[in-house]
Amino acid sequence: MKFRVDEIASILEKEIEQYRPELEAQDVGRVIEAGDGIARVSGLANAMAGEVVEFENGARGLVFNLEETSVGIVVLGDFTEISEGDLVRCTGRLLSVPVGPEMLGRVVNPLGDPLDGRGPINATRFRPVESPAPGVVDRQPVNVPLQTGIKAIDAMTPIGRGQRELIIGDRKTGKTAIAVDTIINQKEEDVICVYVAVGQKESTVAQVVETLRRYGAMDYTVVVVATASDPAPLQYIAPYAGCAIAEYFMYEENRDTLCVYDDLSKQAVAYRQLSLLLRRPPGREAYPGDIFYLHSRLLERSAKLNDKLGGGSLTALPIVETLEGEVSAYIPTNVISITDGQIYLQTELFFAGVRPAIDVGISVSRVGGKAQIPAMKKVAGGLRLDLAAFRELEAFAQLGTELDKATQAQLERGYRMVELLKQPQYQPYHVADQVMSIYAGTHGYLDTIPRQEVQQWEAGFLKFVREKHPQVRQAIIDSKDLTPEIEEQLRKALDEFQQLYPSLRQEQAALV
Repeated sequence: MKFRVDEIASILEKEIEQYRPELEAQDVGRVIEAGDGIARVSGLANAMAGEVVEFENGARGLVFNLEETSVGIVVLGDFTEISEGDLVRCTGRLLSVPVGPEMLGRVVNPLGDPLDGRGPINATRFRPVESPAPGVVDRQPVNVPLQTGIKAIDAMTPIGRGQRELIIGDRKTGKTAIAVDTIINQKEEDVICVYVAVGQKESTVAQVVETLRRYGAMDYTVVVVATASDPAPLQYIAPYAGCAIAEYFMYEENRDTLCVYDDLSKQAVAYRQLSLLLRRPPGREAYPGDIFYLHSRLLERSAKLNDKLGGGSLTALPIVETLEGEVSAYIPTNVISITDGQIYLQTELFFAGVRPAIDVGISVSRVGGKAQIPAMKKVAGGLRLDLAAFRELEAFAQLGTELDKATQAQLERGYRMVELLKQPQYQPYHVADQVMSIYAGTHGYLDTIPRQEVQQWEAGFLKFVREKHPQVRQAIIDSKDLTPEIEEQLRKALDEFQQLYPSLRQEQAALV
């Protein structure tokens, strides 16, 4: 088959007209210095702050410093393979993590890569690690309780959905235990949880994950891990990654979420390391001047959204470690000023057997009674002040001064209330059980019970109510209030149990 010359010419002419050159311009630079998790790169003229870059060996980095002749980059991953002269390419996108229901039950690193050996995560959605906090107009007041299941917290320093409550104290005083108990208690509360471990030992994180799995809490929990052996850049971005995962459920699925940051003092140390390596000027305690912004832009993302935006919430439980109870150090004071209250754990109380070792005097919730059900508000109204007064009275009594009968009675009730508020780990209480226990304590039903038997009495009473008077407990759950009718029923149950208790005690003694 022969083609005419004019036909060939017209075909070629059409091809030339339709040809569109596909040029791909890339911003490329070269590493001029690398080491300790950072790299200094020249040539990236169009790089943006917070942009992801790719190194020649496939490692990713995050643009941190924009300087006159170079760009400071933090390396997200193995920095030992990066050397001087390596090519670096801009990607034009901000750092994002995979989000969605596929993340539930998984243990991931701050980049969203799985660490639990259960195969890849098939998430199709991504969310920027850094995103702006909702404005004042987008929020509504915090007034729905987030039940922790811990009597001392739900009664005296209640936490609301959308609140930021700091857990602060020395090393080994039970800070993580409070956070883990709170996550376990969300099983019946329909709250999605994210636990972010920053700078912890791998064995400690594995223990927490195993505990959550044992109590069935991993079904609604995501664990984000940047251990002490991980590079500082991963420890720095871990809390933001965890927050982004929780935000998906808040914004897209209108769910209530809880995010635990354990702990922010280690994140601050990682950020200080990066800042000093990149020659940012040091300030107080060698931290850079913008260290406040590090935590404020993270914790401000917690909110209770208004109904127009779906009414979801993100509650933050940041944890900060103190040294020798030094609350006035730089990072603790920063985070205290950002949050809506703090739960302060005291070493002396912890070693005295008061667990959780909450110092009632310093601990506070700035949301207060708005984050309590009416029944709890009624029974625990004066509890915090009573316990603070008891601590002062106890210190006074140690001087050996003779006390009148009224003062002695107040002291004895105080001792019993302290015993009542003690709680074993991983055993959160339903709010109805808390209400009944505290009601018994504040109304003198424990005054005749020996101190060492208070917890035994409480366990027996709650079992008795479940078996013999379940309608009382159910009425508190349904109405969330302590009406005169319910209170009357509760009093009858208490009086009945008080009469039965001596025989029950004898039975238990015989069994022993």
